Amino acid sequence: MLHAEGPLLTVDVSTQTSEQTAIDTILERFIGGRGVGTALAHERVPFDADPFGPENSLFFTTGPMQASTMSFTGRMNCTGISPQTDRLLSSNAGGFMSRNFAATGNAAVEITGQSDELLIVHVTDEGVEFEAVPELEDATVPEVTTYIDETHGLSSEHVACIGPAGERRVRFASIMTTESRAFGRGGLGAVLGSKNVKAITFDGDSAPDIEVPQIQMDVHRDAATSDHIMKRQGTTSVTDLANEVEALPTRYFSELSFEGVEGINGDAVEDRKYTRGTCSACAFACKLPTKDDERGVETEGPEYETVMSFGSNCAVDDIVDVMQSNELCDRYGMDTITCGNVVAAYLASEDEFGNVELIHDLVADIAHRDGVGDRLAEGIERFHEEFEVENWTVKGLDFAAHDGRTLHGQGLSYAVANRGADHMFSTMYAWEYPLVDADDALEPTGLEGKPAVVIEQENARALEDCGIVCRFSRSFMTPDRFEGLFDAEYESLLEIGSRVVTLERHFNSQRGFDRDDDSLPYELPAFEDALDEYYDRRGWARDGTVTTSHATEMLADD
Repeated sequence: MLHAEGPLLTVDVSTQTSEQTAIDTILERFIGGRGVGTALAHERVPFDADPFGPENSLFFTTGPMQASTMSFTGRMNCTGISPQTDRLLSSNAGGFMSRNFAATGNAAVEITGQSDELLIVHVTDEGVEFEAVPELEDATVPEVTTYIDETHGLSSEHVACIGPAGERRVRFASIMTTESRAFGRGGLGAVLGSKNVKAITFDGDSAPDIEVPQIQMDVHRDAATSDHIMKRQGTTSVTDLANEVEALPTRYFSELSFEGVEGINGDAVEDRKYTRGTCSACAFACKLPTKDDERGVETEGPEYETVMSFGSNCAVDDIVDVMQSNELCDRYGMDTITCGNVVAAYLASEDEFGNVELIHDLVADIAHRDGVGDRLAEGIERFHEEFEVENWTVKGLDFAAHDGRTLHGQGLSYAVANRGADHMFSTMYAWEYPLVDADDALEPTGLEGKPAVVIEQENARALEDCGIVCRFSRSFMTPDRFEGLFDAEYESLLEIGSRVVTLERHFNSQRGFDRDDDSLPYELPAFEDALDEYYDRRGWARDGTVTTSHATEMLADD
């Protein structure tokens, strides 16, 4: 079976030392990416670790497909205990860094410990160097990447860094790469900030020699020749559909459609898109470089989730205002979904929906923990009572844009997902809008038969994250192509995905989380029965936990 190759490089920033460890067995069992990060966390991170403590580690991992020239492979994974959810969490970023990471010759890089001084960690195929950078305290993401380019000759494609939000441990701070691409959800940027690491660079000429089957060129050709609306509008192409079926959260989740949608929809974004944008090696090119010359705003995006969080959920109907919010979050290093939802919660508490000046001020205040921003930086679950707003989160993670009150399978997925209310854990929304072929589509309402589908899609998404292959390859990466690329039966590959989901659940079970955490702030029909079926099909206990003996089976050699 095709898998990533190379050692684990452990970088201890407390002692400014590094060492390599062979992890061949883990790579053979989990392929790469999220699976390897999850297995390494089980092995090396205490179950009771403080997310902000030195014993929490961040695992950067890549997969075998980063050795290819195939579209949909310009991504990589980061795993650690989230300060937003207090659970093990993996985050995935696109851009151009993954192949520079692979060029260091490592399959995984672990950042652990806690530095006494603000550092840049330079990882190459020749070793690790530590650079004290007190002058970069409070630097924005563009300022960090400019410094590294000017002093080391490394472009932003070599850099993973944090902005002021990460330094101040904003619980939804991102790790940014290529300036505008983010390891976004869950606050792993705050973990890097807690370690006093401002940036990590990756460079080398020692990428492992992994032979990827020629079927990769079939996928690449199809991506290049496809006439897909996402090439013009990215994920914002779904905005009008979501609004039409009443699945677009509006005014801090109090409504399900937005009367001002035409001002923030895919057409509005496309009108301001000025060039093509892509990730490394990808011919699909679904990214959205946008600008508005009149107001001097330039950014990459916003994607659909940001259109929801800073648009409809804040009652903002001007796409340029949303673009500016997007650019501010990228500059300061924050997840646009959570930051927008947090701002929407505050607007609800103050009856200030649509106040764009306040919104942009709040983004800066949150990033710097100034004034009310200090409380908002803790996330909705931790401040909702104080501000007398509903707690629109699952496991501390606030909701994405595909509303589960309309798309019931997506609602179930939000409840059971190890990451919390995250739309990418199973992407059930695609089957319920639907965005798939009519023969595969599901009725959006009701939960009958859907636990099995949620499980299948969770396993498939975990497999993609091990590979590592982009979510938007759905129409191109068919089961037979997975089999041809990875040299394994598709059902065996899905079983690897199942192991990953179960190991994540076990880690979180050991931290004290159970069925009570698989809940929603709204009711769905036969929800408890669907939970029982989901657990039974997974082979988990009815209380939503995974036993240590079960997890040991997942980690054992075949």
